[in-house]
Amino acid sequence: MKQKRTQYEIYWEILIFCKKPKSFTSIINRCNLNSKIGQRHIEFLKKRRFLVEVENEGMTLLKSTEHASQYMVLFNKTYQELFNKSPEFKL
Repeated sequence: MKQKRTQYEIYWEILIFCKKPKSFTSIINRCNLNSKIGQRHIEFLKKRRFLVEVENEGMTLLKSTEHASQYMVLFNKTYQELFNKSPEFKL
């Protein structure tokens, strides 16, 4: 049985997915979140400057920042140390 994801894993998944700008809906669907919880995670990441809003053809998209890359690297390294494998998120 697969264990429940931690919020840190969810943050990592969102940031990895948003390396290229993504819509809120695509993030929610791809990261398997409901909109209320997803909004909470996205707001948390935006407040910490890990995600920014970008405009593209009249749409507001979300993109990971350079500031977020440090978290992604550290999370990946920590996860590997703890579980002897890389975190899983197939893009």
